[in-house]
Amino acid sequence: MLVVNTKSRSGREAFEAAREALAARGVPLLGSHALSSPDWMPRLLIEAVEHGVRRILVGGGDGTVSNAVSHLLGRDVTLGVLPLGTGNDFARSLGIPADLEAACDVIAEGFTARVDVGLANGRPFLNAASMGLATTIARRLTKRIKQRIGKLAYPVAAVSHLREQQPFRVRMKADDQSLELDVLQLVVGNGRYHGAGNVVAPEAALDDHRLHVYTITAPSSESGREGTGLGQLEDLATLARVAMSLRSGEHVEHPAVTYLRTSRLYVEAEPSQEMNADGELIGHTPMLFEVVPSALRVYAPAPAEPTKH
Repeated sequence: MLVVNTKSRSGREAFEAAREALAARGVPLLGSHALSSPDWMPRLLIEAVEHGVRRILVGGGDGTVSNAVSHLLGRDVTLGVLPLGTGNDFARSLGIPADLEAACDVIAEGFTARVDVGLANGRPFLNAASMGLATTIARRLTKRIKQRIGKLAYPVAAVSHLREQQPFRVRMKADDQSLELDVLQLVVGNGRYHGAGNVVAPEAALDDHRLHVYTITAPSSESGREGTGLGQLEDLATLARVAMSLRSGEHVEHPAVTYLRTSRLYVEAEPSQEMNADGELIGHTPMLFEVVPSALRVYAPAPAEPTKH
């Protein structure tokens, strides 16, 4: 069954194109649905699985795919992903091309993989959950902005709202350690990418059974200039320097970044912080993060064969 979110950035144009591309590759569809509201997805997916559908192809952005997974987790289904959103970080972590025809090739080839799923207070997420600047960006990124300027929406929103980002205190309890820090951002990653191509950590992968966590410390709190104009400039400069290295993953080496790996993380914040997961706002701290190993079967590119020497 094919389900496409027509509210995603290129969903409306892609629906017919996806049906034609899948048919041309010999992929039979029992049904295809163009959804203009995500509210219709839960009932549609649940009824499909109850009637024996075992391969569900979802077209949309990360929020759409994550929403689908929340209703498919624990069921005997294989998920196919057609990346039609702005960020498409789950597809990127899987190695699925952004091109619709190439993404349909991956499904037609039929190779599947098992990937981990993260939980935030029991709610599934695929890429990353975050608080701080990333949540401010998610709150301000309207569908209209994402549809108008595409991938540039993330950096444009970040620059627009850097100045209003205030430090907050977090208390974290991981598998074997406890930390208390004044931070500007905290990210808990299940996959390799978040924020339209930013790297959570160089070693992060969807099948490593670990959460990868990084925080960006607020220099103003250490220098005693928190809340002052000079302190704000310090924090802005730090965010800018870390942001420049997020694409390469080198941010984990920055002195303002604290990085750890864990299978379970409990986070409290003062003041309480709103949490964003896979581009959707999901609630406020405190939050318990867990990883469910190999919980989801997905279509993915076949592994490259070893080079013969």
